[in-house]
Amino acid sequence: MMASLAAAPSPDREGGGERYFDGIYAQDDDPYGLRTRWYERRKRDVLLAALPRPRFRRAFEPGCGAAELSDALAARCDMLMCSDFHPRAVETARARLAHHDHVQVAQRVIPQEWPQAERFDLIVLSEVGYFLSRIDVARVAHCCAATLAADGVLVACDWRPDFEGRCTSTAEVHRVLEGLGLYQVVRHEEDDFLLHVWQRDHRSVAQQEGVR
Repeated sequence: MMASLAAAPSPDREGGGERYFDGIYAQDDDPYGLRTRWYERRKRDVLLAALPRPRFRRAFEPGCGAAELSDALAARCDMLMCSDFHPRAVETARARLAHHDHVQVAQRVIPQEWPQAERFDLIVLSEVGYFLSRIDVARVAHCCAATLAADGVLVACDWRPDFEGRCTSTAEVHRVLEGLGLYQVVRHEEDDFLLHVWQRDHRSVAQQEGVR
């Protein structure tokens, strides 16, 4: 889910959060302008450029929303699992990604329905962590640690300014994920968003390719 330009309640299945997302998806299948806003396109390009490898075997992107980032990730993954808690988002994502035979889209609530049996060499948490409580952020971090492959890469990208309904600060989300002890490949910070890329391999991109 992207919260870049709107004040949004938490997307809990109970209460106001679900009603809010019911409302915005009833009006538009791309409520945050992922297809049209330069901010969103540029941020996607920054995230994609920050990935330390050109290709991944098996990736997971929870909170995929309208699936514009998912479509770009699909071009670099042998298999991609996407999910969202809201049925309209799942419907939109399935339509957007229908041309990719190697992409699966499911309705899941995280962390409760995290695919624990899977192993991923790429996990992308884009604009989802701050919608979760501090406890659930910690649970998501635990899920990442449990399902990230031995050569896995973890990405977190989040809107920085405060907004009504934020459950956890972006700084806190990233602090919790940083506590997993993975090697930091990229930290990209702007007024609008914070991007981190971590990996299990403690070698830089140049070191992995034997450049240094």
